[in-house]
Amino acid sequence: MNLRRPNASAATGTFNRSRSIVPMSGICSDCLDGCRGGCETWLASFRGREVIYPGPFGEITAGADKDYPIDYSHINIQGYAVGAVGLPEGVEAGPDTAVFPDVNTETEYGWSKKVKMQIPVFTGALGSTDIAMQNWEHFAIGAAITGITLVCGENVCGVDPALQLDRSGKVAKSPEMDRRIETYKRFHNGYGEILVQMNVEDTRLGVAEYVSSKHHLDTIELKWGQGAKCIGGEIKVKTLERALELQRRGYIVSPDPSRADIQAAFKDGAIKEFERHSRLGFVTYQGFMEEIDRLRDLGFKRITLKTGAYSMAELAMALRYGAEAKLDLLTIDGAPGGTGMSPWSMMNEWGIPTFYLQSLTYEFAERLSKRGFRVPDLAMAGGFSTEDGVYKALAMGSPYFKAVCMGRALMIPGMVGKNIQKWLEKGDLPKTVSKYGSRPEEIFVAYEELKARFGNDFRNIPMGAIAIYTYGQKLRTGLQQLMAGSRRFNLSTLSRKDLMALTEEAAYVSGIPYVMDAYRDEALSILDAR
Repeated sequence: MNLRRPNASAATGTFNRSRSIVPMSGICSDCLDGCRGGCETWLASFRGREVIYPGPFGEITAGADKDYPIDYSHINIQGYAVGAVGLPEGVEAGPDTAVFPDVNTETEYGWSKKVKMQIPVFTGALGSTDIAMQNWEHFAIGAAITGITLVCGENVCGVDPALQLDRSGKVAKSPEMDRRIETYKRFHNGYGEILVQMNVEDTRLGVAEYVSSKHHLDTIELKWGQGAKCIGGEIKVKTLERALELQRRGYIVSPDPSRADIQAAFKDGAIKEFERHSRLGFVTYQGFMEEIDRLRDLGFKRITLKTGAYSMAELAMALRYGAEAKLDLLTIDGAPGGTGMSPWSMMNEWGIPTFYLQSLTYEFAERLSKRGFRVPDLAMAGGFSTEDGVYKALAMGSPYFKAVCMGRALMIPGMVGKNIQKWLEKGDLPKTVSKYGSRPEEIFVAYEELKARFGNDFRNIPMGAIAIYTYGQKLRTGLQQLMAGSRRFNLSTLSRKDLMALTEEAAYVSGIPYVMDAYRDEALSILDAR
């Protein structure tokens, strides 16, 4: 059984001519001389490296389609008919007090200086891609009014067209970074925070110094990697001048825009775009600890780390180094992840999938805890989009996991709301929307709620932000219902006992009891009681 069909995907705009496909290669069983297209092998024959990436860049986000042997659907949630855990102190459990709308979905993270969030999710890193830049107002305000943390991803200063550097080659002014931080802060309601992510180039450019001195941010995030790829961040640029500018700023640009033959190919129209790549990081214990000290000396009160779907060894490093460094949050991103731009084959074929990676993380966290280490607060990322996934991740990782990082799932509402706003302005609502109404008051169920909450400031909230808030309320309500069914009225009361594995293999990987074993002893004691 092949877990994916290679050589053809909507993500790369490719397809097979034949209905009969060789499972391993993805090549048509009857590959025809004279075929007019267009599988990946066919397209790569004349477009080469372009076919590596999903596209069109700046218009899509991509998620791999490999069907892994085990995922969170192999786990089910336990429901109980008695009890109520986590009600407010002094409240006696009963039908009138243990009601699902009263379930507390707030969470917090941090070593000593905590950050509270109203629901246990936060955004993935929204960095230098066009998708993030063009939709930032919707994403940032949406996260702020929802009461969740917003991650401003890597390379934002480095690709800022208006970037100004000082004599030392450090950031002196970055209007794009300023816009991103100020947009979130304008609607921040005391829950969540904005944190800026740094990679190799960001460190060299002095991004931490800039956001600390100008914006007085409390938190900075170091980045080792992400679930969608094991190399640095990437974007595409359309002009030779822009490619040369980014190369001068220290980025790897491919193909090399300084070469005469590449410039000739661009002039001819054969090369239509360039890729900007970040460098690979090289992690050492000493270097990591020195960087933590440096960032604290700059005034950051919290330091977080984002790491990807690397091997067990790197996972162990992240946990052990994080414990010793007293990190405020460690976000672990499993394969295949989502992306604005990553190599398509890499997304599908590299890294430890989310379910397996979280199972390993729990095992390692338990090992450290038993040795007397305090494990940093953890978050899981890599393919989550619904409240049941949030419940399962938090329960499976209890007590270490405090939140779920959602990438594309929290971006989609922002883009949906933005487009509804455009369609309304043009008088061109699709039937999928117009069946609910022709005015925003009719379309968005949370419209009047937010209007009442923000008063005159409501006019400055774009519809993409309203959509993110509305989606967040769906997550919150759905999570409340699931938790009430498990008689858990506070997130801190979720535990691994609230889950059961539907297959023996899922039980083996996760350590969650197999469905035919979960609560068996308790059940037999009831049956055998005198």
